Amino acid sequence: MKGLIIKPYWADLILNNEKTMELRGGRTKIRGTIGIIKSKTGQVYGEVDIIDCIPLSKEEFNQYRDKHKVTCTYEEIPYKTLYGWVLDNVKVYDKPIPYKHKQGCVIWVNIEEEK
Repeated sequence: MKGLIIKPYWADLILNNEKTMELRGGRTKIRGTIGIIKSKTGQVYGEVDIIDCIPLSKEEFNQYRDKHKVTCTYEEIPYKTLYGWVLDNVKVYDKPIPYKHKQGCVIWVNIEEEK
C-alpha cells in the first residue's frame, strides 16, 4: 500500500472526515486505498480512498473550499497548476502503525507489512 505524508494538522482533518480534498501541485493516477502518515512521526494513522483527481481553476478552488479547508487565496497557492485529490471512506486505526521511512521520500512512501 502507498502512504501519503501529510502535515499533522491536515492529516487530522482528513482522518476526522472534515477534509475530503487534498490540494497538490501535480496529478495522481493512484486510486483506491492509501495510508495517511503524519509527517515526522514514522506512523500510519489511518487510511482513505483516493477516488478522483481534478484540476482546479480559481472558481473551483473557491467553490470547494469546504472540502479542502485551505483558507489562503488562490493566488497564494505555491503551485503553477492546482489539483484536488478527492478523498472518501476514511478509516482511523485504533493504534498508529509504525513503518520504515526510506530516505528521500517526501510525498509518497511504500508501506510494507511488518513480518
